[in-house]
Amino acid sequence: MELIHCPAPILVEESCLESWMRIGAGGFGQIYKVRHKKLCCDVAIKLLHYDDGSGSALLRELDFMRQSSSPYVIHVLGVFRGVPPAGQMPRLGLVMEFMERGCLATLQVTNGAPPWPLVFRLAHQVALGMNFLHNLQPPLLHLDLKPSNVLLDCYLAAKLTDFGLARVYHSTRVSKKESSTEEGTLGYMPPEAFELSYQPTKSSDIYSYGILLWSIVTGRQPYSHAMPSLVRLRIPQGDRPSLVEIRDQAGGIAGLTGLIDLMEKCWSMRPSERPSSQGCTLMTEELFKLHKHAVNCAVLKVLEILVRSKHLQTI
Repeated sequence: MELIHCPAPILVEESCLESWMRIGAGGFGQIYKVRHKKLCCDVAIKLLHYDDGSGSALLRELDFMRQSSSPYVIHVLGVFRGVPPAGQMPRLGLVMEFMERGCLATLQVTNGAPPWPLVFRLAHQVALGMNFLHNLQPPLLHLDLKPSNVLLDCYLAAKLTDFGLARVYHSTRVSKKESSTEEGTLGYMPPEAFELSYQPTKSSDIYSYGILLWSIVTGRQPYSHAMPSLVRLRIPQGDRPSLVEIRDQAGGIAGLTGLIDLMEKCWSMRPSERPSSQGCTLMTEELFKLHKHAVNCAVLKVLEILVRSKHLQTI
């Protein structure tokens, strides 16, 4: 089944924008923080490094993201068309809501593992975003769940972003897209992804979610010191991130044993044994309830650390 296209997106001309500031970059391109003069607020604009000249890759991602109207998935405001700063040729870009606190990966660099109440809220909000995508008609597979694709607003609430690898899922098949891009990020890819016959399913996202849970709890990236060739070899053989340190803390943290159990179920070797996105969401909802009363204090604690860190960087 082909993706149903949304109505024509709102075009945002360069005359509506000012104060461009690059805030991120990667293999895909650059992310800018930009002031939208008509909306009187900051927005984020994603410009791609490469395309086929028609903007098809970016417009394809736009189609996916505009279907995903959820509090836990980033909102797309329109399409930029114009010449960006220091640019020489007109380009297209996605205009999205600006998330004040960047991504979870950046928070991990500054803060390490979040306080436990925030850990459980992040786990639940990411599950809510994934479950929303999986319940679209037809369902949408994200296929690149990882800390850098979890954005945080000014109160550290999480939203999923980056649908560059996303695919529509129908029955046992997914829509094909012509791309040489590897299907996901190595440490978060399920063992079946290393098979030549791999066809992504909802369980592919569930596996990545399980690894992402480990990263949220520890504040680290999985297999960060291992050679990529070894990771490719060992994941299909059953190796997973170590749970020793997390289990040592489980006795004193309410719900942590349940979260460990969920991780292990999500990263099961067999896709059929992994829980559904709804199952993940219901489980994390119950676990978050144990810490909900303390989440505001946890958020304030992290924000104070971020403010001090930013102050020290300017001295």
